[in-house]
Amino acid sequence: MHAPCPPGSTRPSSASSSTGACSPCPVSGANGSDFGPLFTAKFFDANQWADILQASGAKYVVLTSKHHEGFTLWGSERSWNWNAVDEGPKRDIVKELAVAVRTRTDLRFGLYYSLFEWFHPLFLEDESSSFQKQQYPLSKMLPELYELVNQYQPEVLWSDGDGGAPDTYWNSTVFLAWLYNESPVRDTVVTNDRWGAGSICKHGGYYTCSDRYNPGHLLPHKWENCMTIDQFSWGYRRNAGISDYLTIEELVKQLVETVSCGGNLLMNIGPTKDGTISAIFEERLRQMGTWLKVNGEAIYDTHAWRSQNDTVTPDVWYTSKPKNKLVYAMFLKWPTSGQLFLGQPKATLGATEVELLGHGQPLQWTPLEQNGIMVELPQLTVHQMPCKWGWALALTNVT
Repeated sequence: MHAPCPPGSTRPSSASSSTGACSPCPVSGANGSDFGPLFTAKFFDANQWADILQASGAKYVVLTSKHHEGFTLWGSERSWNWNAVDEGPKRDIVKELAVAVRTRTDLRFGLYYSLFEWFHPLFLEDESSSFQKQQYPLSKMLPELYELVNQYQPEVLWSDGDGGAPDTYWNSTVFLAWLYNESPVRDTVVTNDRWGAGSICKHGGYYTCSDRYNPGHLLPHKWENCMTIDQFSWGYRRNAGISDYLTIEELVKQLVETVSCGGNLLMNIGPTKDGTISAIFEERLRQMGTWLKVNGEAIYDTHAWRSQNDTVTPDVWYTSKPKNKLVYAMFLKWPTSGQLFLGQPKATLGATEVELLGHGQPLQWTPLEQNGIMVELPQLTVHQMPCKWGWALALTNVT
């Protein structure tokens, strides 16, 4: 899910299951300070947000605590008169959502934080010195990061933006050493890979690599697909048309592909200046939760299998639970023939069972001449279907 952003912003937050979390918001224009009073969040209800997040099936949420314009959603001592407590909402948005998420849901609470700021004079002065000076990180960025961690104890810390500066300028290694060894979240926190120029997709607890990153194949390191439900913006757009939003079928496809390749999906939504989650975003989140109630077994706590997708039938993606000797085949199109051909599983007659999640009865299957199996899907009416936007088979004792 996302944090509320001042009007005119282009990028708010996200929600996650093996899905995702929350993300960012910049203010556009040279007179960004004009937007502060317009950002009221007068309808912001942290409990309502938490309930929507819980219904989405997400397992963690990442709120944008500060984006590149420097406006903090808590009363930062280092952002005097340019924060949500002194200006606009006159509320500690970070605290309210942290409390609601922790008391009403089982989600992990995370925070996004932009390292640099477009307009901060100290950052601009440091930049003009080719980052030989460190005035901005020492007086602004690092104190705020320590403040965030000590006050709100996020279990996901999503760093973003490096302003073209190396990690030595940001003092990232010193901060991360403290975070993992001495901080109040040292035993639970995870971080991403955006801690300085050149670190992305190379260093971090998990990689993000680029926005909307979806490699389509297995990566050797844990990663996250941080993407937007609105295809063209990270923030709320009043002029967005219905076709600008990904459909639930497209979102399920993103989730299935991402998890099969060892990643997590971070779905970004853009709240309004009033602090509300618009109906289209809420619908998509609740639809994802409906899908996960049926098929979550194939998503949560799974591992990548030896094959990520099928070579015989397109749009079939695999996950596995090795300890349970289970392989899941998630397919996005129901074959009109009622027969699903899977080219990857090596099954054994008398030992392998195939079940459609949400259906509950073993399905008939036969081995193919070369490799794989042919599964007889049940003949169901539209109303009998366990879900509408993609399905999952659980296969036991396959290699």
